[in-house]
Amino acid sequence: MDYNETLSLFIMAVALSMDAFSVGLGMGLQLLRLKRIFFIGLTVGFFHIAMPFAGMLMGRFISSKLEGAATLGAGLLLFGLGMHMILQLFQAERKQPMKPIGLGLFLFAFSVSVDSFSVGLSLGMSGVRIVVTTFLFGLTSTVFTWTGLLLGKRARGLLGIYSEVCGGSILCGFGLHFIFG
Repeated sequence: MDYNETLSLFIMAVALSMDAFSVGLGMGLQLLRLKRIFFIGLTVGFFHIAMPFAGMLMGRFISSKLEGAATLGAGLLLFGLGMHMILQLFQAERKQPMKPIGLGLFLFAFSVSVDSFSVGLSLGMSGVRIVVTTFLFGLTSTVFTWTGLLLGKRARGLLGIYSEVCGGSILCGFGLHFIFG
């Protein structure tokens, strides 16, 4: 794995972690103990490993059947996912974050990780290394979740919308790179 591929995967991991960061900012406004924040970050990290792993396995299977169309499909999927992230910001009704306990924690971790399944699907079609990629996605999302939760206690959610726009833009850029590069 070369430096450029690792850097690209890291940037993609950061983009995927922006959801967890921005929702963590809002969730950090709740009274959460450090032990709870630690557990929330680990749970989100686990989901950011499991979801792209499942996507990559499915992507590898699809790419072995479709070959050339797989790269175009991967690019379109990443671009569409990035646009979806950006367009979601313009919805009239934005929901308040749920309590990060029990089912609420599971739903939070799943909701901020579901886009990593699609990215994993795209990456599986392109043939990246699964172990390195999933580890990088999991570690980055864990750190970003912790950061968002801790900053949320202090910043009162000022960065939320900007981090989602940044994450969506990065995914769109990688999608265009897959399509035209």
